Amino acid sequence: MKEDSPMDPKNLKRIVELMNQHDLAEVEIEEEGRRLRVRKMETRAVAAAAPGPVANASAAPAAASAPAAPSAAAPAAPKENLHTIKAPMVGTFYRAPSPDSDPYVEVGKRVTQESVVCILEAMKVMNEIKAECTGEIVKVSVQNGEAVEYDQPLFLVKPD
Repeated sequence: MKEDSPMDPKNLKRIVELMNQHDLAEVEIEEEGRRLRVRKMETRAVAAAAPGPVANASAAPAAASAPAAPSAAAPAAPKENLHTIKAPMVGTFYRAPSPDSDPYVEVGKRVTQESVVCILEAMKVMNEIKAECTGEIVKVSVQNGEAVEYDQPLFLVKPD
């Protein structure tokens, strides 16, 4: 496979960015007998949990939460200024470097910009994902071994 090929993993992120920039729902590329299809999932409001992973790569989040109706009985909780670590690519999420190892991070663990928080496997390549902020992990949003979409939230961090 040529390095400048759209099939090269380095170019997949650029393809998704171009799709978003030009508001394209689907792109299909065929080269040297190989075919790549990248398709955005339909964004829709849902009250329940988002559906499971889709077979095709996606450039949009799986689902958006429906806004809750304001309640007069319960005061609104104050919004914390949390940083979201998002998936930079489509792939499989792994919390640890191997099945026998401890997870890179747990809720309550402090991270720095260079802290590895997980691995995303994309096209048989293991990509270490770094926190890119300093703070404390407050939520892990994805289960180990789960397929993730481009820009999907992986962790929430309470920044320093």
